[in-house]
Amino acid sequence: MPHAVGAETISGAMAKAYQNNPELNAVRAGLRATDEGVPIAKSGYRPQIAATATGTATRLGTESLFRRGTPLLAEDFTTGNVSITITQQIFDGFQTLNNVRAAEANVFSSRETLKANEISILLAAAQSYANIARDQRIVSIRKQNLAFLKEQLSAAKSRLDVGEGTRTDVSQAEAELAQAQAILVNAVAQLKQSEAVYVQIVGDAPSGIKQPAPASKALPKSLDQAVAMGLREHPSIAAAQYNVDSAGFRVKSAEGTMLPGVVIQGALSRSTTDRDRSSDTANGSITARLEVPLYQGGAEYGQIRQAKERLGQQRILVDSARAEVQQTIITAHAQFEAALATTVANKSQVSAANMALAGVIEERKVGQRTTLDVLDAQQSVLVAEESLVTSQRNAVVASYSLLAAMGRLTIRSQGLQVAEYRAEEHYEAVKDKWFGLRTVDGR
Repeated sequence: MPHAVGAETISGAMAKAYQNNPELNAVRAGLRATDEGVPIAKSGYRPQIAATATGTATRLGTESLFRRGTPLLAEDFTTGNVSITITQQIFDGFQTLNNVRAAEANVFSSRETLKANEISILLAAAQSYANIARDQRIVSIRKQNLAFLKEQLSAAKSRLDVGEGTRTDVSQAEAELAQAQAILVNAVAQLKQSEAVYVQIVGDAPSGIKQPAPASKALPKSLDQAVAMGLREHPSIAAAQYNVDSAGFRVKSAEGTMLPGVVIQGALSRSTTDRDRSSDTANGSITARLEVPLYQGGAEYGQIRQAKERLGQQRILVDSARAEVQQTIITAHAQFEAALATTVANKSQVSAANMALAGVIEERKVGQRTTLDVLDAQQSVLVAEESLVTSQRNAVVASYSLLAAMGRLTIRSQGLQVAEYRAEEHYEAVKDKWFGLRTVDGR
């Protein structure tokens, strides 16, 4: 795969996560293992060949009956046997046919599960990016707050020196400054934690993180459209439907154990010996065997009932997947709308809080306000600015969560600059393989 672009943008972070995330690469490896279930199932169509070779050394001896103690009369010789047997299943009650179809359905289900995992990782990358952008801005806001409080402390001391202030004003400013230093330390610690999560998900250290905007590509126009798209396109629903197909074929395979089976077996063998008055022999045979199962202890009936119950379970899980997708979409849509509205309100709050702070500072200059009033007004500004940053982060995460809930957070829909993993390439390479130990990538 070509190297992904740098993660200066949220799209770059998702592209790197798509390529580098170990959990996602593990799921891809699991899908390749599932692909091998198809050639394993197809082995029921193919002959089974076995060869055997045996060698025997024999010593025969007789003792004279006429005179005890005479030498032993012995004969030594060796024999060998080589044989090859070919067994071909002609009919097995359609068990192999249904096993192959079930294995193929498992592959398709696993592909959809991989898509769901890809969506989950892309969402996690977007969320970790937005978290860093939020935490960076909070650190910046708290540093500005710390600088402001240092100025207020210096001003309070200056007023105390000229007799215009009190020691209480200085103490209040010192207390606020100490608290600001503590919350700045916490903000820096939170930023480091978010950066560690980013490295875990994206596989690279964050660089040049900027405040992202909410997702705009592939967003629905309404909640009804979002739900309709999700029920139609979400991979978890498709995976559940393929699981129903697989379970249905397993039922037919189990029922096949009660049908007759036909097997043809051919054998060739050759025996050799160095014994006197004996000669080598060669034999060949072809055997056709019809097996009609009459009763197998009741296991066959239990297996059929078990397979039918599992089919019913998978059908229920389809309904469960649909309900979960619908609920997730509705929740994400509501959170997105709330985050957008909260952001607008918080912007007004920040503007008003800054105007109030400026007014309080001017009023303090003429003796109408105290230092405590200024500190309280600055605290209101700090809360408003951090609330705005948090709501902006929530809007970004909610927008990508809505896309993920619909099953539309993909590298194609977002135009990510990274090569797409094509699961069908491995499947096509192995589905009809008759032999070979090496994997497609040479291991």
